[in-house]
Amino acid sequence: MAQKQIGKGEVISQVRQQIAVANAQEMLSKMTEKCFKKCIYKPGKALDGTEQRCITQCMDRFLDTWNLVSRTYGSRLEREHLNSMRSENALN
Repeated sequence: MAQKQIGKGEVISQVRQQIAVANAQEMLSKMTEKCFKKCIYKPGKALDGTEQRCITQCMDRFLDTWNLVSRTYGSRLEREHLNSMRSENALN
């Protein structure tokens, strides 16, 4: 039986995609939980106008904060990687 061989790059790409999906699911779960607790006082069949505005603003703030933290963390990782490469080059 012939097996399809997956290259190392493909495996890494698939793992990265799975991590991205897991991160998005975690973010959505946290956002839902936090915003629900903050904005919904009496769960019912529908949201009233105040609850809708609160949910919208809460989600916007959560996403803005998530994006800021992600960009900052990415920049930090990049700086650390560059510093590490410079240190290696200085030793050689």
